[in-house]
Amino acid sequence: MSETPDRNPGDLSDEAFKAYERDLRKAERKVAGEIDPGARALVVAVAVLVAMVSLVLPHTGSVSGLDVLAYTESAEAERVTIVSRIFVWLVALFGIVASMLALVTRRWVLAWVALCGCAIACVAGMLAWWSRNTPGIGGVEPPSGVGIGLILGWVAVFVLTFHWSRVVWARSSYQLAIEAERRRQAAEQEAYATALYKKNPDADA
Repeated sequence: MSETPDRNPGDLSDEAFKAYERDLRKAERKVAGEIDPGARALVVAVAVLVAMVSLVLPHTGSVSGLDVLAYTESAEAERVTIVSRIFVWLVALFGIVASMLALVTRRWVLAWVALCGCAIACVAGMLAWWSRNTPGIGGVEPPSGVGIGLILGWVAVFVLTFHWSRVVWARSSYQLAIEAERRRQAAEQEAYATALYKKNPDADA
């Protein structure tokens, strides 16, 4: 009758460490794809609402952001430039759609897309403002200046850019913390195995 060999005490430690490492990897994978905006979610939601309101308010003169979006006859009559149209499209796509999807799904990729789009919209908004106060080709000045819709839309994308950047950065910091914890646990387990081997050098014999 064969005897069951004594179990190496180090095996229990290895199993416990492997179970801990699996849990840590699961948490890491979850964090890698998700965001936790926390209290910033309310600020982002308000900024998205402001961006939506900006589309129905005058962008310039009596032309609303929706008119600029569709480039209606009234928008053409107001000599709305291409930068204004790009800005409004960026507000609609990234300030509203992408930001709403990122809030609802909490996906890191969507938050990153919203951040990049809103950052570009900040620059486009500045150029749109400049275009409403600068004569065009041939010295023809725009019939109307900057409207309240353009101002609110620009402020909204600035707020969204700031808060999305903080959300994305917070997620990255947490990811680094998990990786550091995993390295620490690996070092502790290795040190424990080394100490155990020195104490029982013939355990594996």
